[in-house]
Amino acid sequence: MRSTISFILCLILLILTLTGCAHNTNNTTANNNETSNVQKLDTEVSITNTNAFQNTLTNEIRIGAHESELMNETELASFSTKLGGKATPRSRNIGITTSALNETIVKKGETFSFCNTIGKPTADKGYEEADSFDADGNTVKTLGGGNCQVSSTLYNVVLQIPDLKVTERHAHSKAVHYVAKDKDAAVSYGSVDFKFKNNTGSDIKIYANSDLSSVNIRIVKMQ
Repeated sequence: MRSTISFILCLILLILTLTGCAHNTNNTTANNNETSNVQKLDTEVSITNTNAFQNTLTNEIRIGAHESELMNETELASFSTKLGGKATPRSRNIGITTSALNETIVKKGETFSFCNTIGKPTADKGYEEADSFDADGNTVKTLGGGNCQVSSTLYNVVLQIPDLKVTERHAHSKAVHYVAKDKDAAVSYGSVDFKFKNNTGSDIKIYANSDLSSVNIRIVKMQ
C-alpha cells in the first residue's frame, strides 16, 4: 500500500514538473517573440525616420535649386573692405547704409546715384555722429560718418565691370585706410556724390551687407 501511495505521489510530482517546464518554455518563447517584434518595430521606425529625413533634405535641395533658377542672376563682380571688429557709431552707420543699398536695381541705361539711393543721413533713420574728413582733411564728427566706406567698396566693384561707366567720383581730402590709393569714393549728401551709368544692356542688382569685420558688396546681372 505504501509503495502504491509513493508511486502515485512521485507521478504527481513528475506531472507538475513537466507542466511547469512547458509553461516556462511557452513564456520564454513568448518573450522572445515580443523582443523580436520590438526590435522589428524599432527597425521599421528607424527606417521610416531616415526616409523622412532624406525626403525632407531632397525637397529642400530641390526648392533651393528652383529658387536659384527663378532668380536667374549672374554675378559680375564683388569686393569687401575691412572693419575694426567692434560695435561703434561708425559700424552702426555702415549697417544702416548697406541695408538701404541692398537689393537696389539699376535698370539698363540708367544712372545710379549713391546719395539719392541712400538719402540724407538723419538721426531719425538711426544715424549717429562718427568721424569724417572735411574739405581740408580735418577729422570732424558728422551724422552718417562711415558711409564713404560703403561708397568706396561699391566703387571697387564697379571698377571691375567695364560696362559700368563712372560719371561722378571724388577722392577724399585725406588718405583712407580701407581701400588702396585712388580707389576711394567720397560722398556727402547734397554736395559730393558717387554715380555710374549702367551700359551692360541688362538690369543689374546691388547686394550689400556688413558686420563688425567687413563691408561686402556684389553686383549681379539680371536676366
